[in-house]
Amino acid sequence: MRVFLAPLFVFAVLSLGTSTHSSAAEPFQPQPIVPGGILLPLYPADSPQLNHDRVHEAENYNSTFEKKPATILNVINIHNPSIEVHLATDEPNNTGAAVIVAPGGGHKILWVGPEGADCVPFFKKQGVSTIILRNRLRVDGYVAEIDAVNDAFQAIRLVRAHAVEWKLDPAKIGIMGFSAGAELSAPTAVLYEAFERDNNGASDPLAKVSARPDFVGVIYPGPTPFTAHPETRIPGDVPPSFIASAGSGDKVHALWATDYFTAMLKAGVPNLEMHIYGNGGHGGGLRDRGGIPFGAWTARYAEWLKDLGFLNKPGLPTKAAADVAAYAKKSKR
Repeated sequence: MRVFLAPLFVFAVLSLGTSTHSSAAEPFQPQPIVPGGILLPLYPADSPQLNHDRVHEAENYNSTFEKKPATILNVINIHNPSIEVHLATDEPNNTGAAVIVAPGGGHKILWVGPEGADCVPFFKKQGVSTIILRNRLRVDGYVAEIDAVNDAFQAIRLVRAHAVEWKLDPAKIGIMGFSAGAELSAPTAVLYEAFERDNNGASDPLAKVSARPDFVGVIYPGPTPFTAHPETRIPGDVPPSFIASAGSGDKVHALWATDYFTAMLKAGVPNLEMHIYGNGGHGGGLRDRGGIPFGAWTARYAEWLKDLGFLNKPGLPTKAAADVAAYAKKSKR
């Protein structure tokens, strides 16, 4: 659900089909988007979630030479979905928080550069670790509302399962999605109970790990669960959400953002925040957009995270958690 006008970059399509890291007998091993990242597949090699006829196929990368060295701008042909972890746990201002970033691309491509790689230095300044999600795409034959959303849930469980190893706070693991990526982050706010119920088999190594995010970012979103079903059930322990979009210049995505906000607001969900800006268009990631207010949504997001306690030292209870507990208790009355 994304329209993107390609910037004037020089592109190179890098086909890794002959990579020494992959063969027809084993799942493809992706190339890092940002140097130094920890790469992990979302699923075990024998997982029934994977398409074993295609899991060995190489991802295709478009790169730009505007930056030196050349950086990967977008990715297609994803059959072995993965996460790329960039830890901030060695930073003096480490918070123990982590955000899983789901890039957009209309389910046709993943804009892992402007809506993935660019997030790493931004969140590092906040003392927050960044995890770039490479989910499966509709263009490659997958069902976005099922396969890609499951990838988002699996990413949350996988990061939480490694929290001790990576020195993360397991109560500060959130997800943020851009455009089509927000079609993955938004469902994680309300459908985690169903995912956990349907993915708790004895053979699943993450069966006992919570898939619930501690906070959710919904940035110029595609349709959310509330678009087709306004009465979608909101769990009692629903996490807080931050929503941002341009307004008239990106009308359809602003309306989808409003669908989500209105349902949450009607339910009285705490710590819900939305910014709809008077000027601006669709896409753009974290860039400043020539200095218009929409370009400062990232500052508002950082303020929101700080206000809810996610930028405090690791291990300290958050305001968000206390508010969630109070809301859950009230919902049970």
